[in-house]
Amino acid sequence: MNFEVTILGCGAAAPTSRHNPSAQVINLHDKLFLIDCGEGTQMQMRKFKVKMQRINHVFISHLHGDHYLGLMGFISSMHLLGRKAKLHIFGPQELWEIIQLQLRASHTFLVYELEFHPVDDDEKRMIFEDTTLRVFSIPLKHRIPCCGYIFEEKERKPKIKKEEIARYDLQPSQIISLKNGNDITLDDGTLIRSEDVCIPSEPIRSYAYCSDTAYAEKVIEAVKGVTTIYHESTFLDAEKERAKETFHSTATQAGIVAQRAEARKLILGHFSSRYTDDTEFLNEARIQFDQVWLADEGTIFHIE
Repeated sequence: MNFEVTILGCGAAAPTSRHNPSAQVINLHDKLFLIDCGEGTQMQMRKFKVKMQRINHVFISHLHGDHYLGLMGFISSMHLLGRKAKLHIFGPQELWEIIQLQLRASHTFLVYELEFHPVDDDEKRMIFEDTTLRVFSIPLKHRIPCCGYIFEEKERKPKIKKEEIARYDLQPSQIISLKNGNDITLDDGTLIRSEDVCIPSEPIRSYAYCSDTAYAEKVIEAVKGVTTIYHESTFLDAEKERAKETFHSTATQAGIVAQRAEARKLILGHFSSRYTDDTEFLNEARIQFDQVWLADEGTIFHIE
């Protein structure tokens, strides 16, 4: 089953010729989720062939402009394209006030329904769940209220080996019982053990989005055990005092977070425009944690 992250923007603050502001699309089991929506996000969707109408859930981390100023354009485009499906938006309570004000001021009456879900940044909590995944909000440490998000697969039941189904002529109820870990006995007395006929399910995969945050113990605790972490690395280590003042992180600090959280992979992003070579971020983070990749517009990361 697919679990992919497409980077639409990974720059900090204003757009540049190298990077767009923050935005990502997660494809988890063929369901699309948008995280943050900086300026120009819908143009990036068109450029990288993201099917906008399939996005039903949007998650905004905080109300600095580089993380949400593209949202009203996205909402408006969905209206002009005749969207019918409900659009769920998760974010700070003040975001709903901004959306309502802009719709009211422009006399826009959407042809589809918006449903807003306020998200607090005070503790880790589950904010969305369906049959295949859960989404958690997590507290970050920034100048204004800010939260990250964790997308986590639900555990899948094991599969029955096809040859075993044919061999014993297993019926649907027997297959379900075996998948649930139960042993069964056939009418002729044959005992079939679940562990003998089942293919174990793959390990659960998860993805944490840590948008804007200073290095903090609460962030490490919140993402503990996540398989892949996207963590901002606005500055290099030479600017660590600047990072502290602005409540951002360095690449080194992002590497420490991934190492202490026992992640499998770290993706760096939210690069300051003062730097012209992103590989410097990679080099610094890898001193702390070796499985590091750089975000870049159009890059698709497979979550493992």
